[in-house]
Amino acid sequence: METPVSSSSLAESFVIVDGNNPNKASKPSSSLKQQATLRADTPRAATVTPPAKSPVEISSYAHDWSHNATGGGLSVHGRHFVDGYGRVCLPRGVNLSGSCKSPLNENPAEFWSRKEMVTFVGRPFPLKDAHEHLARLRRWGLTFVRFLITWEAIEHRGPGQHDHAYLKYLKDVITLLPQYGMIAMVSMHQDVWSRFSGGSGAPAWTLEAVGFNLENLEVTGAVWLDGVRDKKLVERGVWPTGYQKLAAATMATCFWAGDTFAPKLIVDGQPIQQYLQEKFLKSWQLVAETVGGLEAVVGFDMMNEPHRGYIDLPSLHGWDYNTDLHLSYIPSAFNSFTLGAGHPTPVAHYIRSFPMPTKLDKHVMFNEAKLSAWRPDGPTGGKCLWEMHGVWGYDEKYKTSIVLREHYFNRHPLSGEKIDWYTDFYYPFLAKWSEIVKRASSLPKLVFVEPIPNEFCPASWTKEKQIPQMVFSPHWYDLDALFRKEFGNFTVNVQALSRGKFPPSTFYWGHHSVRRNYGLQIKNIAEAAYRSLGERPVFMGETGVPMDMNNAEAFRSGDFTWQSKMMDALCCALEQTLIGFTLWNYNPLNEDSTGDQWNGENFSWFSNARARKPGSASRDQIEPSLDDGGRILESVVRPYPAKVAGIPLKFDYDINRGEFRFEWAKPETSTNSGSPKHPSVNRPPLFGHPAITSRMTELYVPMQLVKGRKIVVALDGAAQGSKWWYEASTQTLFVEQPDPSTIAEGAKFKMIFGLTPPPAAKWSATTHWEDFAAYYSGLLAVLLALLAYMWL
Repeated sequence: METPVSSSSLAESFVIVDGNNPNKASKPSSSLKQQATLRADTPRAATVTPPAKSPVEISSYAHDWSHNATGGGLSVHGRHFVDGYGRVCLPRGVNLSGSCKSPLNENPAEFWSRKEMVTFVGRPFPLKDAHEHLARLRRWGLTFVRFLITWEAIEHRGPGQHDHAYLKYLKDVITLLPQYGMIAMVSMHQDVWSRFSGGSGAPAWTLEAVGFNLENLEVTGAVWLDGVRDKKLVERGVWPTGYQKLAAATMATCFWAGDTFAPKLIVDGQPIQQYLQEKFLKSWQLVAETVGGLEAVVGFDMMNEPHRGYIDLPSLHGWDYNTDLHLSYIPSAFNSFTLGAGHPTPVAHYIRSFPMPTKLDKHVMFNEAKLSAWRPDGPTGGKCLWEMHGVWGYDEKYKTSIVLREHYFNRHPLSGEKIDWYTDFYYPFLAKWSEIVKRASSLPKLVFVEPIPNEFCPASWTKEKQIPQMVFSPHWYDLDALFRKEFGNFTVNVQALSRGKFPPSTFYWGHHSVRRNYGLQIKNIAEAAYRSLGERPVFMGETGVPMDMNNAEAFRSGDFTWQSKMMDALCCALEQTLIGFTLWNYNPLNEDSTGDQWNGENFSWFSNARARKPGSASRDQIEPSLDDGGRILESVVRPYPAKVAGIPLKFDYDINRGEFRFEWAKPETSTNSGSPKHPSVNRPPLFGHPAITSRMTELYVPMQLVKGRKIVVALDGAAQGSKWWYEASTQTLFVEQPDPSTIAEGAKFKMIFGLTPPPAAKWSATTHWEDFAAYYSGLLAVLLALLAYMWL
């Protein structure tokens, strides 16, 4: 192991030690009382050896989440992940991967005919390449994996026919993670229900079980398939509108609430809700039995971005403009019923606009061929499922469709009582799923739970509806930037806009304002969760930045400045909220021209086309060739506190100065376990924390950042007297805190980390006035000229 660079206490001398000349002293550069400077890539500059291995093995490192490095693994306490030493842990990592949405052997020409014969063995990457990818992620400090699987991957051959080769592959890949200090939550992914309804997730037979004719779904307006079948990008950002179309909305409604809204639909002797849920849970049971005994699997995520379908829909004549994307062709629920039944129907077409995102453009007649989306030999006998339940009907005399039960999905069809998707359907099923996967796992597991995308944690999620070892795992994206596929020095707070805020109050100008905008939205998500759930961990399961923004200009110029600025603003917001996260996404299939090869998305900041060949060089953390293929790494690969011997209070990283400030506190021994009335990300409770038996705080500090520069560390408050050293080979800054008996409860530890010289800034974090001064000056000049002309 490489000799680390280190520093002892300098509290008495108040000097900076020059790493190239330890005898040379100079005046301190700040008011903090303890400072030291050492050259990161010059181990011989070390003047003090690290302390003895107690209680954490020095052979571990900050971003090592293995059982050995964490004293037995991670658990939850209050809003925090904690390790076996009671330290608060802030893991971060990646979604692995968007490539898992599509099978290895898909063929657009045989999209429907080979649906049972696909294989997902080799997703996210071939087993032989796994070490290369995992070593790269470890070097980048991204060692918490949200590992994507799909129901289709497990059960594509037919109901009850499970792909055990895929399950073996899944186990083989995840078994490798501890070699790289990595852990994973296994997430069952879905978007718009299935590939065969325009997204990913469920097998094709689930749609056939409900009675759909797969090959007629597209022409009847029940799906949009261009982005998953032919990989075409007819219009960016259209795929989420599939949630509002007949196929996906019907499937979600039957899955969650078939007993309530579709009781006449019986498949193989079972009500449709029971039929679908039992198959889904059986697949989950097999997954838990396969990988639930692995050290690397810290927990499970039941379903990516669940959706209500038609449940809670106030009217059959329209979708909520504030919550449901209106772009391209948007049939109302009633429109979708009539189209699917073979009746030509005019459908509203929406185009992009400003300041509201879209506006109605025209109406276009659909399904003039009068084809049906329903199989004549299916369980509905070729009839629309919702017509069969009396929601609507067709008047043969007047040749017109009629709504019969306008509020069918808003109230219980029999009792008339108000329906709530969360309370009536989601919470009970979540509890049932949790019991099954925990029982099937031979080791304890956390459960990661998600709300409906873009919604705050519901207030109805009270204590009695929560499940043990629960982690709230929402998703967040800059929806305005994704919708426009553009990013500059102007952003919109869509979160506020969709909740009725006055549009101009949701506009932000300048990069500092972008950071403030993102920080506010992510803080709102976290604090809403603390208000509803109490002190439960919040972990951002998905968030990311498109690489093909601004008309994919970066692919032509090689200049990814705007992507880098957007990712920096995003990571700053997450860091300031003090929550862990997994970025979307690391995709080995990514190439500039084809992106992530699913619905026109291009989020991966790793492009395999630019990477070195697997196995061509060392896999050590300090191997620079592992960075080949990476994009915007200056914003993605950033320092962070990983294991903290205390309660984190504040963390801020300045990318252009290579400097971060970190504060944490010693917990109080009070047993008060109540939640604060007004929970804040900046004021975490200090009481009731488990005993912290380690004095070691470990921070990941990437070699890309420090190589060739001098490290400057300044410590203040309770951190005075701490010993610190940087271990280049493991990219870890260790801080051994003083004897805790000498530190008062609630005392704050303060640390500033800096570099000399600072990294070269590729862009500046400008303010509103810096970005738009020229525009204002020009406008002022024009006004003055007009006034002068009028005066004369």
